[in-house]
Amino acid sequence: MSKAFTREDDAEESVIRPPVSSLPPGMKNYFTSDGAQRLREELDRLIKVDRPAVSSLADPVEAKGRLQILDQKIAQLSHSLQSAEIVPPPVEPDEVVRFGAFVTVRNRAGDETEYRIVGVDETDIDRDWVSWRSPIARALINARVGQRVRFQFPAGEDELEIIRLHYG
Repeated sequence: MSKAFTREDDAEESVIRPPVSSLPPGMKNYFTSDGAQRLREELDRLIKVDRPAVSSLADPVEAKGRLQILDQKIAQLSHSLQSAEIVPPPVEPDEVVRFGAFVTVRNRAGDETEYRIVGVDETDIDRDWVSWRSPIARALINARVGQRVRFQFPAGEDELEIIRLHYG
């Protein structure tokens, strides 16, 4: 369409799209209690600290663009927290891998990795916190300390031995 038929204001209209969940419709949005608390703290900081700071920027065009991004993040966090279902750790931790567990595994080469099984919105690959929906978490959930599970990594299949498990 030619620019002759558009208003300049149209390009500057801010549109905040409704948050899109990464979960299929009807699926519960599980969180660990500390994960939900971290999201609440982040949301609080965005609203009380970051948004006022961005609003006071000298350049109104830059402020508007950054506010759009910030408001989208606020909407996403609010949506996640509204749909959150907090899963407490097991009352009596047993030797079975469940949601929220820190699971240390050893591969055939003897390398150890500690994964934490968390909610979709808590996933942090740098910390090896994996979503309960991920293939590695699905392979580990309901396994026991000492048990070996087969897992298909992109580089090939490996066998993982569960050597430690804790919640906290």
